[in-house]
Amino acid sequence: MQKSSEIENIRHSFAHILAAAVKKFYPKAQLGIGPVIENGFYYDFGNLQLANKDLPRIEKEMRSIASQNLLFKKELWPNAKATTHFKKEKQPYKLELIKDLKAKKVGMVYTGDLFLDLCRGGHVKNTSELPLNAFKLTHLAGAYWRGDEKRPMLTRIYGLAFETKQELDNHLKLLEEARERDHKKIGKELDLFSFHQEAPGFIFWHPKGMLLRKALMSLHEELHQKAGYQQVSTPILLSEELWKKSGHWDHYKESMYFTKIDNRTFAIKPMNCPGTILIYKTKPRSWRELPLRLAEAGEVHRHEPSGTLNGLFRVRAFRQDDTHIFAKEDQVAEEVKGVITLTLTFYRIIGFRDVEIELSTRPEHSIGTDAMWRKAEGALKRVLKDLRLPYKINKGDGAFYGPKIDFHIKDLLGRSWQCGTIQLDFAMPERFDVTYVDKDGKLKRPVIIHRTVLGSIQRFTGILIEHYKGAFPLWLAPEQIWILPISDQFVPFANTILKTLQEKNKNLRVAVRDENETLGKKIREGEMQKIPYLLIVGEKEQQTNTVSVRQRKKGNLGQMNMAEFSKRVEEEINSKI
Repeated sequence: MQKSSEIENIRHSFAHILAAAVKKFYPKAQLGIGPVIENGFYYDFGNLQLANKDLPRIEKEMRSIASQNLLFKKELWPNAKATTHFKKEKQPYKLELIKDLKAKKVGMVYTGDLFLDLCRGGHVKNTSELPLNAFKLTHLAGAYWRGDEKRPMLTRIYGLAFETKQELDNHLKLLEEARERDHKKIGKELDLFSFHQEAPGFIFWHPKGMLLRKALMSLHEELHQKAGYQQVSTPILLSEELWKKSGHWDHYKESMYFTKIDNRTFAIKPMNCPGTILIYKTKPRSWRELPLRLAEAGEVHRHEPSGTLNGLFRVRAFRQDDTHIFAKEDQVAEEVKGVITLTLTFYRIIGFRDVEIELSTRPEHSIGTDAMWRKAEGALKRVLKDLRLPYKINKGDGAFYGPKIDFHIKDLLGRSWQCGTIQLDFAMPERFDVTYVDKDGKLKRPVIIHRTVLGSIQRFTGILIEHYKGAFPLWLAPEQIWILPISDQFVPFANTILKTLQEKNKNLRVAVRDENETLGKKIREGEMQKIPYLLIVGEKEQQTNTVSVRQRKKGNLGQMNMAEFSKRVEEEINSKI
């Protein structure tokens, strides 16, 4: 705990020194906020035009300031005194912050006699304590003031800071590797998808991208079919009244798209659950039907600010693998256990074995009674205890209709991604008057379990691309095998090999590359496209009815007959390695 506090103080101190350096070079810059973030800090400035080439000069000045042995000193100023100071300094953003604090006194922090800022604290005592070889300014970004796209766009300067140079160097190497794994870069190189200004925030999937998605969802559907899920599909447009009834209106209205049909307002769905509830309510339900597991990989739309859009990770339209389980209260524990087992099995097969679990409790704004929330939170805790699964409590971050279990997967770079979720909902059945007839002939309410394994299919695909760096395992690769004839003379034999492979497995994704190029160029292209297997065929192979096999990363495996190679491929696909 002490170490965490120390590094936060270091990072926050660097944020103040960054602001001091910027003010030296750009006296008219307007100060925003400069918080600590994971691995570093940033500071937002108004009335400041910079380019990345300006950062080394600012960083050099920061080192100069920090080497002056300046004391950080905090004073509590009356609100009026602080307001007068920042009016004189022409700092409108600081004035707004003071006004919103509504406090009689506010914190003001000196960096020697060089710089004074509004701040609640958290600094080293003296700039001499700062590790000057363990920080670095990294990049610029635009950021709306207070995250509101209707407010001014400020210039944000990001920096990294650690306690030692080794930690900084390690992190910089990690960032370089992350840039190499950037799914936007790899997606373009492998021709998986594209983005266009004609539809910002929306994805254009190319044929190979669709093959990747199909392979991913085939495993998903296989596991769900075995677990007793039934697929449904609901309309993309649903009436305004429905969203008010579900509670989404109060929580998602600002992020929803609307249109009018026959003088009625409709919304493009940001969630799938209300439509599934309408399917459930189309007829009386008996206890014998429960648990009823209705799954929909439905397309949802949410208006995300343009500044937050990020490849497949943050989009305005995505497909969500929603499932809604309607269950009796005494079935909830087993159903939640089943979902946890399915989710962890899916992640293990995909290649994510490091999974952390988080239990999120009631948020500030929610629907449902206190009793509902106590019952729901207690049920999820008991399940996790029964399964002996370690978990963390994320206080106040549940869905507005119920507490949830979230699954955080870690990729090869150690980055954590929240994907799957299980949400226990006693509230929405009340709102929609959802019932079933129990054994005693009385109407009772089911519990709704909202859950996803992938979350956003688009986002999960982006995570997969970066995790594997585009070098997908054979079963998942959009192109699994290329057959490379060494000249036009052997194209017919190559096509015979293609036919033989697809007779063994009609779903095998194989292509004959018969372009008029040298074999060396075809091999290099196959390696760049990260094709799992390259099969080279020429006179020797044609005479012996074999193929010369090159496996990605392992290189040349020598000649194999078709039975031997087909068996190898089948075993690799079936074992999902």
